[in-house]
Amino acid sequence: MNGVELLVPRGCAFGYLGPNGAGKTTLIRVLLGLTHADAGTMSLLGHPVPRHRDLALARVGAIVDEPRFHSHLTGRQNLQILAAAREREARDRIGPALERVGILHRAEDKVSKYSMGMRQRLGVAACLIGDPQLLILDEPMNGLDPAGMQDMREMILSLVAEGRTVVLSSHLLDEVERTCDAVAIVDRGSVVRQGPISELLAGTSLVLQVECSDPDRARALIAATAIVAVDGTLVTADVTGLSVTLPAGTGRDVIAEINRVLVEGGISVYRLQVLQASLESWFLQVTSRLGESE
Repeated sequence: MNGVELLVPRGCAFGYLGPNGAGKTTLIRVLLGLTHADAGTMSLLGHPVPRHRDLALARVGAIVDEPRFHSHLTGRQNLQILAAAREREARDRIGPALERVGILHRAEDKVSKYSMGMRQRLGVAACLIGDPQLLILDEPMNGLDPAGMQDMREMILSLVAEGRTVVLSSHLLDEVERTCDAVAIVDRGSVVRQGPISELLAGTSLVLQVECSDPDRARALIAATAIVAVDGTLVTADVTGLSVTLPAGTGRDVIAEINRVLVEGGISVYRLQVLQASLESWFLQVTSRLGESE
């Protein structure tokens, strides 16, 4: 890692993004004391690490890579082994944790019979027996089907609603956008962008989708105006209509002008919709610019 400055607000779901090999898991392992850091300072829940790693990790739950358990034991027995290494209250949290993640009815089954989604849930339950303030989940939706991903997303949101902080490392950008309040992008061991998703996307381009009667002629009409002279504007046509990419900060008057030009030019406009860039498209824009800078 190189010059990482990462600030995670308390009580939020925080997405930690980056291409494969960017250093996401490495940073998590450094924070947890599983990998040595050569320089720099870190703190978890206000405790400097690694100097006070024991105090910090007492209120941190983490899943790195994928949760691993003794497959020949039941889900409850696995949690009992983990609870034995914690404070006495941890054993009393086993039942509530299993119920909290929705697998209490399978607690007496061997883990070898668990699906991937159930093992992920058991991993979260293992975190919860320590009553963590901070949960660090490394690719928790890997291998899950759509229903399992939705269940995991709802579980993460409910944990945040309880006042906990969840750091979610993932390459599934659509799920991160649905789940997280803020994100950071790491690339080549450095954090290159971070902040609330709403603020990061506010600086991205807009896409105006127009369904109309004659897309090719509509494109020609717009191309004849001063609208396309603005840097960052792109007009494309297909069989159903137009796609007009507009630069960040474009006012509503420009959208109204596009509509006026089309209507006065004899084009029937069936639908006109402004779409904000998605987290995925923003991420691709950022990472592609990083590649160009090499």
